[in-house]
Amino acid sequence: MISSKITGTGTYIPSLRKENIDFLNDNFLNADGTAFASENNVIVEKFKAITGIEERRYAKAAYTTSDLAFFASQKAIEDANINPEELDYIILAHNFGDVKSGTIQGDTLPSLATRVKYRLEIANPNCVAYDILFGCPGWIEGVIQAQAFIKAGIAKKILVIGAETLSRVVDKHDRDSMIYSDGAGACIVEETIDQNSGILSHASQTFAKEEAYFLHYGSSFNLEEDQDIRYIKMYGRKIYEFAITNVPVAMKSALDKSEFGIDDVKKIFIHQANEKMDEAIVKRFYRLFKKKVPEGVMPMSIHKLGNSSVATVPTLLDLVLKGKIENQKVNKGDVVLLASVGAGMNINAIVYQF
Repeated sequence: MISSKITGTGTYIPSLRKENIDFLNDNFLNADGTAFASENNVIVEKFKAITGIEERRYAKAAYTTSDLAFFASQKAIEDANINPEELDYIILAHNFGDVKSGTIQGDTLPSLATRVKYRLEIANPNCVAYDILFGCPGWIEGVIQAQAFIKAGIAKKILVIGAETLSRVVDKHDRDSMIYSDGAGACIVEETIDQNSGILSHASQTFAKEEAYFLHYGSSFNLEEDQDIRYIKMYGRKIYEFAITNVPVAMKSALDKSEFGIDDVKKIFIHQANEKMDEAIVKRFYRLFKKKVPEGVMPMSIHKLGNSSVATVPTLLDLVLKGKIENQKVNKGDVVLLASVGAGMNINAIVYQF
C-alpha cells in the first residue's frame, strides 16, 4: 500500500534577536487606548512566566516571508538529496504574504509558493505551486494534503513549507506583540511502500460558529495611530480555553486512527504558541488515557524562538532531528505526534512513525 514519509527537513532561523529586555521602553496600552497600571518590567516578567518566551527572532529588513521559505526549502531539498525538478507540488503555508519591512501591505501576487519555485529555478511546469491559509496549523495541513496527493497516485515528491514574518504585522502598543516572531521550516514528503514508517493517520477540524474571529485583524491600541492600518490581534483567554479543550481531543482522534496506543508515543511536536498552554494541552491529552505525561515527551523551542506561527512545528522537528535541542532525539521506529492550533479556529494532528 502506498504511503508517504518525510525524507528531508530544513529550517531558517533569522539572525536578529529580540530579547524581552528590549520591550521595557515600549508604550503598551489597553485595547481602549488607556495605559496599564503596571510598569513594563512587571508586564514583561508576567509574560515570560506565562509564555516561556525569553527572546524571539526577527528577519532582516532585506528579507520577506518567501525569502525565508526559500532558504528553508534549499536545506530540506539538500537533506532529502533530491533534484528539485522532480517535485510534483510546492505547498507553502503562511498567513500574511510578503510584507516588506516598513510597509503595511501583504503581497501575494504571485503566490509565495510560485516565488519559491522561481528562486529554486525549477523549469518543470508540472511542478504545481500554491499557498494555503490555515492559520498556525498550515504546515501540518500542507503535509496532510501532500499525503493525500501521494495516496491518490498523482504525486511522488512534494515540498511543504511553513513561513512567516509576524514582526511586520504586530501593533507595538499591544503587549501580545511580544509573542510573535519570524522563521521558516520545510520538509520533503515522498511516496513510500515501507509500512513501518511514515504518516499513519491524521485529524483536522475548523471551528467557526463562535470561534472564527478569536484571531483577527484590528486597529492599533494607540488611538493616535492611523486606525485604518490593521494588525494581528487575538483574544488570548478564549484561545487558551479553546485550545486546552479541543486540541487534546483531536490528538486522541488521530492516535485512535493509528495502530498505536498512548504508551507508544515518544515525542509530541506541538505548535510553539505558549509554554503554559502547550503543557496544559499535553497534560489533558494524557489524561484522556488516564496517564501521566512522560518526562521529555514535549520538546520546546519557544524560549529562544518565540511563536513564528506556521514555522514553529517544522522548525522544532528539524532542530530535534538534527540534534540541536539538548536531551531530545528521535530514533528509528519512534511514533510521534505533530499537532497545532490557530486562526480559523483550526486544529490538526498527525501520527508519524520514523
